[in-house]
Amino acid sequence: MKRRPLPVAAALAASAALLLTACGGGDDKPDNDKIAGADTGKSTVPTPSTESSSGPTDRPEITFPEGVENRFDNWQTGDSAEDAVLSDVTQTVNAIDDAILQGNADSATVAYYRQGNALVSAQKWIQAWLDEDLTWTGVTRYFKPNVKVADKDTAAVVYCADESKAFNKNRKTGEVDRSPSDESPYITYSTQLKKNAKGVWQTTEVQSKRGDKTCAP
Repeated sequence: MKRRPLPVAAALAASAALLLTACGGGDDKPDNDKIAGADTGKSTVPTPSTESSSGPTDRPEITFPEGVENRFDNWQTGDSAEDAVLSDVTQTVNAIDDAILQGNADSATVAYYRQGNALVSAQKWIQAWLDEDLTWTGVTRYFKPNVKVADKDTAAVVYCADESKAFNKNRKTGEVDRSPSDESPYITYSTQLKKNAKGVWQTTEVQSKRGDKTCAP
């Protein structure tokens, strides 16, 4: 499923431009053409980790097993408000994968970082993995983040994922499926976030599109 279309997220696919407009403001940042396959930057956010998270200090601890990694390349802008948002985006990504690895569709960690439609879609997505007795292994690379902070508690982030080095793993047998996929490993994610009373930037809406030219080389 890591290498196949996302049944829940793909149903929500829409343009990143519309999401950013809804959050307020256009794209005033220069384009970054160094995307998948051009590892010229270094990962700036330790993963899995909560060290770079701002706000509450009692955040859930997320630890992945050996052989599993989410890598976030060039994931800081230098702006404290934007970096706080991006930090919590890394944690919501990690939380969902942790729930898949743990086999827990009702993960409290996922609910900590997601609410509304984003929480419902995440729970359905995690359950889909469990229904097929699958987990995953390898490395997923997240890159080219574009963050917009509309006000003190509203933001939007569009980012890319490269799943070319992530593989499905049978939960019961441990067998890893490394067979080639007909689907693009590149996905564009468009998200909306709200900061809650505890200072956590929670993802409330998620849209995605596999093979979108924003991320695919």
